[in-house]
Formats: sequence, C-alpha cells, structure tokens
Amino acid sequence: MVKKKEMKKEIYKYKVLNFLTRKFELKKQEPSLDIKEAFHMFAKGGEYMSNDQLLGFMLEHQGDKNCTLMDLEVVLLQIAGNSNTTSREQGLSLMEFINFLLLDDFNGPLKTEVHHDMSAPLSHYFMYTGHNSYLTGNQLTSDCSDKPIIEALQQGVRVIELDLWPSSNEDGIKVVHGRTLTTPVLLTKCLESIKKYAFVKSDFPVILTLEDHLTSKLQAKFTEKATQIFGDMLYYPKTDYLTEFPSPESLKNLVVISTKPPKEYAHSNSVMDKGSNNNHMQNESEPSSGEEEELWNVELPDSMAQLTTEENNVSDEDTNICDFKPNQQNAPEYKHLIAIHGGKSKGSVKDRLKADSEVVKRLSLSEKKLKSASESHGKDIIRFTQKNILRVYPKGERIKSTNFRPHLGWMYGAQMVAFNMQGHGKSLWLMQGMFRANGGCGYVKKPEFLTRKNSHEDEFDPRRTLPVKQILRVNVYLGVGWRSDFGATHFDLFSPPDFYTKVCLVGVPTDCVKKRTRVIKDNWLPVWDEEFEFPLTVPELALLRIEVKDKDKGKDDFAGQTCLPVSELRLGFRSVALHDRKGKKFKSVKLLMRFQLEIF
Repeated sequence: MVKKKEMKKEIYKYKVLNFLTRKFELKKQEPSLDIKEAFHMFAKGGEYMSNDQLLGFMLEHQGDKNCTLMDLEVVLLQIAGNSNTTSREQGLSLMEFINFLLLDDFNGPLKTEVHHDMSAPLSHYFMYTGHNSYLTGNQLTSDCSDKPIIEALQQGVRVIELDLWPSSNEDGIKVVHGRTLTTPVLLTKCLESIKKYAFVKSDFPVILTLEDHLTSKLQAKFTEKATQIFGDMLYYPKTDYLTEFPSPESLKNLVVISTKPPKEYAHSNSVMDKGSNNNHMQNESEPSSGEEEELWNVELPDSMAQLTTEENNVSDEDTNICDFKPNQQNAPEYKHLIAIHGGKSKGSVKDRLKADSEVVKRLSLSEKKLKSASESHGKDIIRFTQKNILRVYPKGERIKSTNFRPHLGWMYGAQMVAFNMQGHGKSLWLMQGMFRANGGCGYVKKPEFLTRKNSHEDEFDPRRTLPVKQILRVNVYLGVGWRSDFGATHFDLFSPPDFYTKVCLVGVPTDCVKKRTRVIKDNWLPVWDEEFEFPLTVPELALLRIEVKDKDKGKDDFAGQTCLPVSELRLGFRSVALHDRKGKKFKSVKLLMRFQLEIF
C-alpha cells in the first residue's frame, strides 16, 4: 500500500514538472536552418510573411502550382485565431509559419485526388486486394463475419474474397474457410454489407473473387441472391469470354464477379466410371490450381491435421467441387455473371503462364509458387500480367494471418497481391502505403515497363541491377503530437521519451536501404534535423517507410508509422501524419519533413 502511494506521488511530481517545463521546451527548440532560410527568403528578410509572400512560397518552393490565395485564407484564419491582433495584420511569424507547415490536411506529402489514367484495361493496375476477407483472426479457428469486409471496404480495399459452401441455413450457402474450425457467416449478410459499403471510400469497382464449392442449384441460388441484392450495381459481361478487360473508369460503382466458370458435364459419367472413391475422383479429375494447397507446417491435434490434409486435396478458388458431380446441368445464369474468369490450372507453371491471344483470364499462385516461378520464369510472369490478371495469396503456413512482402508480386506485375487485412505488421504497412497513391482509390496504374511489350533484351528484370534514375533526399526535422495522443507515462514512467526515427526505402532488391536518426533523449518535441539520401533504380515501385520509436533498455516502444509511395511524393516541406500499428491515423502525431528529388 505504501509503495502504491509513493508511486502516485512520483507520478504526480512528474506530471507537474512536465507542465512547468512544456513552454520552456517549446522555446528551447531551435527551428532548422533550412526552414529559417526559406522563411526569410520569401519574407524578404522581414519578421513576418504576408499572405502574398506565403502564396509565392507555395508556388515556387513547394511546387503547388494550383494553390491560390483563396485556398490559403481558411488555413490562415485557423492559425491567426491563436495569434494576437498585431501579428494577424502583419502576417505569419516564423513559429506560425512552422505551424502552417505542420497542417497535414493542407500540406500533406501526397495528392488527395485521383490523378492516374483510369481508362486502361484492369490488367494495367495494381488492385487493393484482400485474402479470406471474412475472417476476423487466424486461418483455422477464428470467427467469420461481415465486419472485416466492412472495415476493408472503408479502408479502400477493392477486391474481396468469399469462400462459398453449401449450408443447411436459410440461405443454403455459407461463407466460411472450408474444412477448418472457423465459424460461418451468412452469405446474405456479407452481400448486403458489400452493397452498403462498397463505394463509401472509392467509386471504382469492387471485385468479388469467389472460391466456389457449390452445386449447380446453389450456384443458381447465389445468382438469384446477388442479382436481388446488388441490382443495377452488378456488372454483366457482354460476352462469355473477354478478349480484353474493361477499365476501372467504365466499371465505376459496379460489383464485378471473378471465379472459375462452371464446366459442362458431358464427361461426368466417364469420370465416375474411374471409381466411386471421392478422393480418387478428385485427384483424377480436378486440376490442381496451386492455390492454398501447401500443408500447414505446424503440429496440430489429430482432428485438425485431418482437416488440413483434406484441405490440401482440394484446390482453392480456381476449382469448383461440383464440377464432376454426375447428373447436374450447368447454371447459365451464374456463368453469365462471371466477368473475370479463373484460368485452367493444368500443366506446369510455365504452361499456365502462357498468355492466350484470344481471351484473358485470372491465374492464382501462392507466394511460394510465385517466388519459385520468378527465379526461372520471371519474364514469362511479366508478359502474362500485361494482358491477364495474376493473384498472389499467402502460403498455407501463415495460420496466424500474417503476410508476405508485397513487392514479391508487384515486381512481376501481379495485380492482385492478396493480403490478410487483420494481419497487422510491416508487410501490411507497405500494402497500405502503396494504396495511399492515386487518391487512395484502391487502383494504382502499373509502371509502363510492366505493361508495354518490349524486345527480349529490353524486358524488365527486377533482379538485375539497373542504373540510378533518381536520388531522393529526405530531411527529418521534428516531431509533435505525442503528448496529446499518448498518456504521460506511456513510454517511460519517470522521464519524457527518447525518440528516434527509422527511414527505410523498400522496393526492388537493389533499392532497399534502412537508415535512422540519432536518439533525442527526454523530449516530447524531438528535433532531429537530419538528411538522408536514397539512390533509386526503380523509383516507380519504391515505398518510403517511416517509423518512430522510443529507445528503451529492452524492446524499443512503438510511437507511430507511415508508408509513402515515392513516385507520388509532393516535394518541399511536408507534414507527415503517423499511424498506429493497424494503420489508423493518429489525431496529432506528425513529423515535419522535406522531400527533394534529383533526376538523372
């Protein structure tokens, strides 16, 4: 009891000391020389910067060519509201100028509007893609729900995966991770939530990738439910097979279905003649899709091991388990809903990557198979993705819903790099960073070298060391907001935090670099004022990952992160808002940084 009272006294003393020293800390921080020089240059050596001078700074220094005085008025009034009357009339002081630069809504590092050409075929875009979008947690025992689907759509995810299985419920169809202990959710609930939230974040199409384990009668029932719920939102392809995918622009506010079309059953009887054993029938007749078929490499109870073994014998999304059942007729209505066809899975990976000149398709590969294929067939993968769609999904060992590094797919033009959106961590931060590009609409135009046909010598190879195209210079000046968003004792019990910033470049292998600032001890308002250089050979695929940590004796404490696409950076001084581990933006925590680019 005595120890608790002493602890409370110490905490109280600490809070009082923090309060008394807060203003002193603010005055103590000397602004960076870069910022002071820019201020004095545009203020013509004066102590205040007028509105016209500030506009000149935005146009010339920041490169914001569309900025007007009218744009600045609301922002200036907001800053002036905390200033005295004299300073309001004179303009911005140096400290007010820094506060202006820290307004991330106005002076953020990225454009907030869609600015890529959206009229090219879907195969020319990276798409924000979810994997097993209905799962709330791990891949084996978690609940299935529409909530993760809603959250994904609110974050801008454009490709949602649903696993469809027969059910005894009123729907007749359930959404569940088959042959696991996950608890199902009603199909109707998922479809209704998709309809409600599909276009709250982006107008561009939502693609439903279906892992279909339905009979033809249930496929007809799915068709009925989908048309009933989505109505005019549902896209119907004009032909059974597309020779080129439509564009995101032409599919605005539409829901697009992607799965393997049901087969004709002319040979179903002969298949059954081979033997009545189900496993025999499956192995003889179903082509392996290569999708989620690896065994989970963990020790499991006997019952669970049996489930995973059975799952290994059934291909994922590219195989319909009803394909070889006798005496069933095709469901033409269902077939006509499918716009993006899952491709055939027969033959070697190289055979599956051969682009059909007549029709386009979607192929799915696990991260393992893509990595293996890229070592010997990298150029074949890129050629395939110029016209067709490649989906890459996490390997089966990722039971805890972790993710892989997304560049594994992006480097080879894979449009759908499917991620577990509940698997928070550095890989997901990279995914979130990529899709902050193009106004956060969920579609990012692929670089031209991944979409145009080149001669064999000029084809892109991400493993080859290329000449440096650009040098990105990054200045990390200062950070603010932790005192507002974190408790006084969150980082350290008796002293202010010791912050440092990690600045990492992630892209093709030759561009990957990790750097960090020095540690600023005992300060809620760290000023680092450090510059880093990053040579870039493929800037189009580069992401800048930024993370702030509090130095500790044991494991350093997380203090915020963000990830930014280098090709989208607004140059000049920028306010960079930080996010929590899940990718949610903090209210106040941000860094003042500067981005400069030297192009060769």
